[in-house]
Amino acid sequence: QLQLVESGGDLVQPGGSLRLSCAASGSTLDYVDIGWFRQAPGKGREGVSCISSSGGRIVYADSVKGRFTVSRDNLEDTALLQMSSLKLEDTAVYYCAAVDYCSVYTWPPVPNTWGQGTQVTVSS
Repeated sequence: QLQLVESGGDLVQPGGSLRLSCAASGSTLDYVDIGWFRQAPGKGREGVSCISSSGGRIVYADSVKGRFTVSRDNLEDTALLQMSSLKLEDTAVYYCAAVDYCSVYTWPPVPNTWGQGTQVTVSS
């Protein structure tokens, strides 16, 4: 059974960068589309980005476009979210999830397996 574990969350100043990792165990990520989501305090969970199993389809939420980059390494069964030019409003718990399908036409993707989340705090 697929399990996902996020890491890389931290406290960072506005304008800074962080890289989040999503490591899989129990099953391979080779055929799994991956989504990144976040939940800010007092708000609902929102889609941030997704990447298809081959990496051929990538989608970003408008709020992170141009600042975040999603990637994956299927040999390492890992997905990555590189976050740059971080803003105060990026503060949230970030989750990776296996999703049904990553496509701009089905945004946000439907998650079916969640990781436990990692805290990202942007503060001066």
